Amino acid sequence: MNLKFAFAVNKEKQFENKHFGDADYYYIYEISKSEKKFVKKIKNTTEENDKNIHADPKKAKSIVELLKFENTQVVVSKIFGPNIKRIKKHFVCVMLNDKQISDSIIIIQKNMDIIIDKWKKGENRNYINLKYIK
Repeated sequence: MNLKFAFAVNKEKQFENKHFGDADYYYIYEISKSEKKFVKKIKNTTEENDKNIHADPKKAKSIVELLKFENTQVVVSKIFGPNIKRIKKHFVCVMLNDKQISDSIIIIQKNMDIIIDKWKKGENRNYINLKYIK
């Protein structure tokens, strides 16, 4: 089973220690246990003033709409803010500690069964913390 992932990164294509909704860009990949395919890069178009308000429902809605348009099922970041309670209804939220997307994809592929299981749970799913798994 292939899922679409959105990786929250900065201009240098690296994860940062900031909330998912504060990322500069989202890199969209289609990933399965054995394959990965880069789909596109999306600029985070939430309004600048929204980026400074934590747990803002409008900001969460904006992020959800942006990524749902791309048929994303999984979102990946080092850190999620309080809006995780809103976005986890729409996506599987995965926390990782890596700096590079390529390193994260390896861990994701090793844990695809867990991610697929969370996706199938629907709105009642919880996030996945893969920060300490290598």
